Amino acid sequence: MKDARLLHTMIRVKDLDNSLDFYTRLLGMKELRKKDFPTGEFTLAFVGYGDETDSTVIELTHNWGQEENYDLGNGFGHLAIGVPDIYGTCEELEKEGVSIPRPPGPMKHGGSVIAFIEDPDGYKIELIERKAA
Repeated sequence: MKDARLLHTMIRVKDLDNSLDFYTRLLGMKELRKKDFPTGEFTLAFVGYGDETDSTVIELTHNWGQEENYDLGNGFGHLAIGVPDIYGTCEELEKEGVSIPRPPGPMKHGGSVIAFIEDPDGYKIELIERKAA
């Protein structure tokens, strides 16, 4: 498909304020826009590192009244974020109580230095160290 590009990934979140804090304050994204849909009883919030016109973003969908944790299923893998200092980033996130099920280090079979963290809903986020050029 000529001139196509990835716009966003949508994930459902139980506590929108908690998720917005995680993605903006802890991961440094910007809240790009947020809109309530009263007739559908849900809110959409878009976060990302750049503007939607030229960057892929995350759509956080909050269904009002959702009290149970979402079943994350076994089809979704993870989001990936490049960071310049993976060890420092993980140290700061750990101080904030972020779960780090796979601490930073080289991939088992060589290559990149990675870590896995979890957002407040348990979604996995791979951090990949990408040194500034």
